[in-house]
Amino acid sequence: MISTLLVANRGEIARRVIRAARTLGVRTVAIYSEPDADAPHVAEADRAVALRGSTSAETYLDAEQVLAAARATGADAVHPGYGFLSENASFARACAGAGLTWVGPDPASIEAMGVKHTAKALAREAGVPTLPDALLSGDDPEEWTRAGEHVGFPLLVKASAGGGGSGMREVRAPDALADAVRSARAEAARSFGDDTVFLERLLDAPRHIEIQVLGDAHGHVVHLGERECSIQRRHQKVVEEAPSPAVSPELRERMGATAVALAEKLGYVGAGTVEFLLDEDRFFFLEMNTRLQVEHPVTEEVHGVDLVALQVSIADGEPLPFAQADVRPRGHAIEVRLYAEDPAHDDRPSPGTLHRYRHTSSGDDALRWEDALGDHGEVSAFYDPMIAKVIAHAPTRTAAARKLAAGLAQADIHGPATNRDLLVAVLRDPDFLAGETRTDFLERHADLRTPPPATPRVVHLAAAVACTSAARREHDPLAHLAPPGWRLLRGAPRPAVTWEGPDGEVVPALGGVGLRDVTPDGARVTLDGVEYRCRVAHHAGVAYVDDGEGHSAWREVPRLPAPDAAAGGAGPVSEVPGTVVEVLVREGEHVVAGQKLVVLEAMKMEHPALAAADGVVETVHVAVGQYVEAHATLVTLGAHE
Repeated sequence: MISTLLVANRGEIARRVIRAARTLGVRTVAIYSEPDADAPHVAEADRAVALRGSTSAETYLDAEQVLAAARATGADAVHPGYGFLSENASFARACAGAGLTWVGPDPASIEAMGVKHTAKALAREAGVPTLPDALLSGDDPEEWTRAGEHVGFPLLVKASAGGGGSGMREVRAPDALADAVRSARAEAARSFGDDTVFLERLLDAPRHIEIQVLGDAHGHVVHLGERECSIQRRHQKVVEEAPSPAVSPELRERMGATAVALAEKLGYVGAGTVEFLLDEDRFFFLEMNTRLQVEHPVTEEVHGVDLVALQVSIADGEPLPFAQADVRPRGHAIEVRLYAEDPAHDDRPSPGTLHRYRHTSSGDDALRWEDALGDHGEVSAFYDPMIAKVIAHAPTRTAAARKLAAGLAQADIHGPATNRDLLVAVLRDPDFLAGETRTDFLERHADLRTPPPATPRVVHLAAAVACTSAARREHDPLAHLAPPGWRLLRGAPRPAVTWEGPDGEVVPALGGVGLRDVTPDGARVTLDGVEYRCRVAHHAGVAYVDDGEGHSAWREVPRLPAPDAAAGGAGPVSEVPGTVVEVLVREGEHVVAGQKLVVLEAMKMEHPALAAADGVVETVHVAVGQYVEAHATLVTLGAHE
């Protein structure tokens, strides 16, 4: 029987596993990298072990360090969560070799499903429908083209190992295939240590449907219905729900039976997910994830189960506590992934300090918040930028969407840019509410990335200016003697005070705006007869304003900029902190505007640095493998001679 469980992960999934283990009376061990030393999962576990290093490869992917942590703490089991080592068959075997119980499927199942093109072959043997595909084994572009014509365009180039959209490229015409294959291979090699890719027919705008399966060591396999995960960006899920608005009871039965047949063929033990693409009433095998999914909470809410606790009991040799006939969904659940990223700028990750993170997490009608961080913390550039998963459960789909949108809108999230407003806009969009959710949803609704402000900007600006002045008066007893913008010389004009906000710099013009009950922490602001109760918090010189529906951040622009404010290299700088994965130019090389010079990798994304103008490379400041901070100069360019 498992007594001490090492959680080989971080963030919200580590916290989730620790909570489930506590309900079972199982002791827990956390591991953590140097950037995660103060992370909540470390404090919540019974024991914790520090790992040497910062990056994923140095820490959470270092099997030797993880096993050493298990030995040091007397752990007798390992739960891998998802990502990192969760689908690493070699690590699962190493755990067994060290006498540890692996909370997951046996290594043979992980191996069978871990390579996508072999997984498809096994799926076909189990009678699961599949799309046309072709494995690329050589380096001849003409051979690639012939394979592409056999598969049919449009198609996807896909990494055979790994997942999450890495090593995946969309190709719509033969002349774009060679570059896509080379690019996908390079990314797959970096991400998974395996550059094998294959081609697969691309369905335009299908639905992404997955079936949750559970198998025990006694030969019983059941499914817990479907989840729909069609709303995605960069092939990564953003909104998930159960059940799907497009799946009828008859289709659910067919898809579930197909998923169970594949699991039975594998002799599958543990929790797993069989993923399909759904085109009208035709479905095709996509892949099988031999681990817990990020979106597992929607299944838990709809079916009243604890999947993590079930994983542990199955690993302990217990039989499943229910049969397929006992599975009955109730209501509807929707989950969104709250990321530190900027939807207005191509979902660019925005690591940094999360100054305040507050939400309602109690009461009968509360949302379920699966938080990676506490009331504040650091969104690290070394890992995925997820802040939380947020889940609503209600009797109907519409009620769940409304509940989730309202809860998100009312939270205080101060610091890096997030996708919160995009998520709220999606949940309130008429097409979403009508169930029109396909994989091209965000492409067809690009306006949702920059929704109009829920509250007039001038209201928040007035609150920021008034509350900032109130804060100064509170902290400086003499400040009330001189109004903002005071002048020493008789007749000198009062200098204009400029504020920077969501739409750039503005000089406050607050005519027609009324203010009441002004304190450093908030104010009642009236505009056109409507009163807005604004909360204001000050962090690092920025005033964050929330009113329950609208959110904005404001900074008073210094009248005398710092001497180095305009300093910078004569070339591209890093937009985010990250690791250099490609340097594509040499010193003395002539480049043209828009040419890719350097590629960074941060938060599971590639970030190319481009030349802003024609020029000559004078200095290359970085090398492959080097970690660089945000705004570091990568290349210095000079003018053509």
